[in-house]
Amino acid sequence: MKSPWPYPLWLAHRGAGKLAPENTLAAFRMGAGFGFRAFECDVKLSRDGQAFLLHDDTLDRTTSGQGSPAEQDWTQMAHLDAGGWHSPPFTAEPLPRFAQIAAFCQANGCALNVEIKPCPGFERVTGEVTALEAERLWAGAALPPLLSSFKPEALEGARDAAPDLPRALLLDELWDGWPEAAETLGVAAVITNWRLMDAALIERLHARGWRALVYTVNDADVAERLIAAGIDGLITDRVDTLGPAA
Repeated sequence: MKSPWPYPLWLAHRGAGKLAPENTLAAFRMGAGFGFRAFECDVKLSRDGQAFLLHDDTLDRTTSGQGSPAEQDWTQMAHLDAGGWHSPPFTAEPLPRFAQIAAFCQANGCALNVEIKPCPGFERVTGEVTALEAERLWAGAALPPLLSSFKPEALEGARDAAPDLPRALLLDELWDGWPEAAETLGVAAVITNWRLMDAALIERLHARGWRALVYTVNDADVAERLIAAGIDGLITDRVDTLGPAA
């Protein structure tokens, strides 16, 4: 096994993305309030190349806007309501820029797993820009963010733009050739759907020098089984019942 894994075992999914509007500073504050010191979030690009937090390929579900963010400048999205869809107390919560999340994490001593979440057709450039921005925002920091993606092209862009930042391949299925892709991408970790992960896969990943993480674990029995099997990280929505404050 390589050097000790520096990231906490538990990561709050999209901030505390069920108790507060996902991928907002309010969600990060909520997760920190439950004792979490590691978070997962999704980063994509506006038309003018600004990195910001959003999961979906459109603005419709989680903001007052509509359409693809890849077709809108940041100035058009900066004043959208990204909280009212969740519940009235969060009305007018804005979309955060990646830089704001970086500042929050560093001010509060929190680790971050950044899922590079490109809009279709922007895989490589999203990886490049996100990695360069992460390298700049965490320059000199003791613990850089872990960059992950389901899209190998995005991780290729991240690898080529900022090769020293750690990367992770996300898997929702064990598709043919994924180990070879992970090797080529130079990953530090593989993050799978928790249903794919078991002791045998953890051992297989560890044998390759990769860490094993899973998303999105919301059941205590599942968490206990995976921890006993040697898992390196669990991403959860249930910040109120699992993890640091449980």
